[in-house]
Amino acid sequence: FLNDNNLNGTIPAELGELSSLWELYLNDNNLTGAIPAELGKLSNLLTLNLADNQLIGTIPAELGQLRRASWIGLSNNQLSGKIPAELGRLRRLWDLLLNNNKLEGSIPPELGQLISLRVLDLNDNNLTGTIPTELDQLSNLEILFADNNQLSGTIPATLGQFVNLRVFSFSNNKLSGQVP
Repeated sequence: FLNDNNLNGTIPAELGELSSLWELYLNDNNLTGAIPAELGKLSNLLTLNLADNQLIGTIPAELGQLRRASWIGLSNNQLSGKIPAELGRLRRLWDLLLNNNKLEGSIPPELGQLISLRVLDLNDNNLTGTIPTELDQLSNLEILFADNNQLSGTIPATLGQFVNLRVFSFSNNKLSGQVP
């Protein structure tokens, strides 16, 4: 746990060699640079929290190799590019927090494969395209945020199947059509 310090500089790629690491908390610092792809080698990692830094670049597709991860927080950075479809491989993931970045492109339909997901936060990015109908497979989803993006099209009627959904928020987008 190295959160809430005044750490600066980049995240060392060598952290990817800590193969027994369960939790990596580097949130709430002043870290810059890109997220090292080598973090995808942390095969035992359960929690990855890099939120509240000044990280730039794309989300490495290699994070899709963190098969034991239950919590990934990359919020409040300056990450750009697309959300990697490879994140859909993280079947044990409970929370995926990507809000307050500069992510663009569409929401990958592969995120519908995150069968354990409870919280998906995509607020405050530059996401475009439609809401993927594949998200209807997220039967454990409780909270779905995608406010302040550029999403368009209609709300898929199949999203009404979420029996555990408590919060569904898509404010300030370009959605159209009827509320299903």
